[in-house]
Amino acid sequence: MAAVDTSTLIAFIQGDRGTDVEKFEARLLSSDVTLPPVVLTELLSEPHLPAQHRAVVLDLPVLELFDGFWIRAAATRALLLAKRLRARLPDTLIAQSCLDNNVALITRDTDFRHFAKHCGLRLA
Repeated sequence: MAAVDTSTLIAFIQGDRGTDVEKFEARLLSSDVTLPPVVLTELLSEPHLPAQHRAVVLDLPVLELFDGFWIRAAATRALLLAKRLRARLPDTLIAQSCLDNNVALITRDTDFRHFAKHCGLRLA
């Protein structure tokens, strides 16, 4: 199982190509992909999301948030900020949900490299 980030899903929706989109498509075909809750929110808040893509998003399972999630996310973000690294709040929440569920993240957003290097996030 792997989770997919908003950047990859937007690329997929726009018809862009890349290794991340290929990984997503392969996982989608094998029903082996999931969404972090923040990604679901980001995508469904897009007012011009085509109905067929909205249906794809709504059909994907969503990662569970476990007790203590918000405190662990704060600690993860604080660790990166203390190193003067970029740790946007949505990215932190996405990374933490992947860490808590022990799933890799499919993304084209290079900001997640800090979460991988310093926090143990696996990138697919």
